[in-house]
Amino acid sequence: MCLKLALAVAIILLSILCNEMSSLVLADIGTATSYDPPYTPTKCHGNRQDQFPSGNLFVQVSEGLWDKGAACGRRYRLRCLSGSNRPCKDGTVDVRVVDFCSKRPCPSTIVMSNDAFAAVSRSSDTKINIEFIQV
Repeated sequence: MCLKLALAVAIILLSILCNEMSSLVLADIGTATSYDPPYTPTKCHGNRQDQFPSGNLFVQVSEGLWDKGAACGRRYRLRCLSGSNRPCKDGTVDVRVVDFCSKRPCPSTIVMSNDAFAAVSRSSDTKINIEFIQV
């Protein structure tokens, strides 16, 4: 009976561990840069001011995330992983997609508003490596 109980506990703990680990590997890895105003017009909602979330925490996305415009309004949680001169701040920032990166080539996977970039990086003029997940 003790062996069966120990086996059941082990299976439960293993399933919890697997579930926790799976949430760690769902994030994507990419790069981020910042961009300056003016932020309008955007590919998502033109000149509408109500497209911008509070705190100006928004981004442009590159071709790989754009999804022919389906990315408009998507929210991502991202954090800085690394960059030149150790720019990363602790924590994450939640951002909303409002635009397509129109520069060719796009300088990064995600191009962040100045306010969004400042939430995760100490330096505004660098490219950072990021981890991001759709929320």
